[in-house]
Amino acid sequence: MFDELKKNKDKAFVIAEIGCNHGGSVETALDMIKSAKHCGADAVKFQKRNNKTLFTEKLYNSTYDNRNSFGETYGEHREFLEFGKYEYQILQDFCKEIDINFFATPFDFESVDFLSEFDLPAYKIASADIIHIPLLEYIAKLGKPIILSTGGGSMDDIKRAVNTVLPINNDLIILHCTASYPVLYHDMNLNVIPKLIKEFPHQIIGLSDHENGAHAASLAYYLGARVFEKHFTLNRSWKGTDHSFSLESRGLTKLIRNLSRIPGLLGDGEKKLLSCEEKPLYKMRKSIVSKTDLNKGTILNYEHIDYKCPGGGLEPYRVVDIIGKTLSRELKKDSYINLEELI
Repeated sequence: MFDELKKNKDKAFVIAEIGCNHGGSVETALDMIKSAKHCGADAVKFQKRNNKTLFTEKLYNSTYDNRNSFGETYGEHREFLEFGKYEYQILQDFCKEIDINFFATPFDFESVDFLSEFDLPAYKIASADIIHIPLLEYIAKLGKPIILSTGGGSMDDIKRAVNTVLPINNDLIILHCTASYPVLYHDMNLNVIPKLIKEFPHQIIGLSDHENGAHAASLAYYLGARVFEKHFTLNRSWKGTDHSFSLESRGLTKLIRNLSRIPGLLGDGEKKLLSCEEKPLYKMRKSIVSKTDLNKGTILNYEHIDYKCPGGGLEPYRVVDIIGKTLSRELKKDSYINLEELI
């Protein structure tokens, strides 16, 4: 799944995080996958929970009454949003058909077992589970690439998680993240990315981006991030907690386009005249020309010359090379003054 990233250090790998934005509808999920593919995403990601074992009975049965609720209790709400084997098979088959990577975040051991039946190309570990060492070990033993979000974690928490995974599975990608939904710009703390690169030089570093917009990814790329996870929706006004900070199709297309342009924007760092500059600079640059008609034998001084567009003639900085030289032929006004015509 990440082979191209390992071969091409400039590649930006974009994951469209569908999560639960499908609202419990497999038809909506299929539409979202199709749209993410059209936008240029490399992968789509879902979330899997075994709600009855993940939550305490008290939380599962607690009243959940708000505009984003799909049930009267939190348990009913979460169950409404869950897909089972039938739906996952449909989604996986469709992703294979249109050639886009498909994987998910398991939030518990049972969900890891559930997803393992689908032979997914990778597993995502949510920020909240960076401290869940038993779950990290359990997933690492599957031998599949792991994407680790680090929201809310200290550097010690990250090191503990990484040191848990790497002895078992060295195919680990680390995502900087702020676990706030949405995250305000002053809490993004993108300067952590270079620190992660320095601390873990053999791992690919990325960004799990909960910003309400598409600005942070490009800056994160400049800082060294190469994997980008962004929440995705077809309509930000839909019911659900994540839609408001998700990107719609137009926004995701723009984010991916901007990331793809960055290597070209940065260039090779060598300052030189580019072929694209030649035509406009010919028109705008100045050449040394004769200010008036000049006779053969004229000894040139500053009163004889001027600097006019277009370019193509002797550059103004060469004026010291012609002062005091003698014309070998007559010149009309505005004629280029060339070194080979001087004696």
